[in-house]
Amino acid sequence: MKALYIKEEVRKALGEGTPVVALESTIITHGMPHPANIDMALNTEGIIREAGAVPATIAVVDGDVRVGLDRASLETLAKSDGVHKASTRDLSYMRILKRHAGTTVAATMHIARAAGIDVFATGGIGGVHRGASESFDVSADLETLADTSVCVVCAGAKAILDLPSTMEVLETQGVEVIGYRTDELPAFYSRESGIETPVRLDDSKDVAALFQSKRALGLKSGIVVANPIPHEHALPASTIEQIIEVALKEASQKGIKGKEVTPFLLSRIESATGGDSLRANLELVYNNAALAAKIAKALIERERMHNARS
Repeated sequence: MKALYIKEEVRKALGEGTPVVALESTIITHGMPHPANIDMALNTEGIIREAGAVPATIAVVDGDVRVGLDRASLETLAKSDGVHKASTRDLSYMRILKRHAGTTVAATMHIARAAGIDVFATGGIGGVHRGASESFDVSADLETLADTSVCVVCAGAKAILDLPSTMEVLETQGVEVIGYRTDELPAFYSRESGIETPVRLDDSKDVAALFQSKRALGLKSGIVVANPIPHEHALPASTIEQIIEVALKEASQKGIKGKEVTPFLLSRIESATGGDSLRANLELVYNNAALAAKIAKALIERERMHNARS
């Protein structure tokens, strides 16, 4: 059984030294309703192409781990009922049962690294959930970031998480969190969180240089490039926090636990903001895709310069 099915366009780009940007697929399968999800997927790939890079959306389709999807596969993931959400632990299971699955940040990072893709754009990473001291609910994204050398461009961690604890774990695991043109960790829908980033860089070329330096030193962890949502699309942090607190109390009263908490919170946020949170989500994904393409191009340029000097 073949481990990875790499789309010919992506395979050619990797072979020729054309920049490639990986994209996750749970945002298609679980993050947005249809048809917003398929529009988002196609627009995101278009933004990456316009920036001079090749998009590689990663997912499991009929049990095949695919790196780069055609339009038909994107439509299947966007429309089908019962599509699974696959983290790293689930990939083998999805393969042997020949299921469809959207890949999480952790699974997408693992697959991207295996395919030779260095840069990955997503909305927000997972992290330490609120109440984790009792539930022990910590995303596999953090462990994967600790041992997978991939540059992850995101709008920080998801706002529904315990952001201070998430940053503590990332620090413990040796994962650089870079504030891109900001000194503060963005909180997904909002530009501010009150949490200082340990590193600030203002140019995609500097991000590429840091990533290459880290790899040259033999450090195995990835980096998080925290790219704030554009000002014009940001939502007030205080408003989002108030909505989350109310939704958490409601979830507790209704006995909603485990995997069901996140979709419940997201639906409450969308409802309470009159759909503004969905629009913000779209815009931050597009913003991250554009920056990821710039970083991927900068990495390729640095590699060419290095090879020319060698």
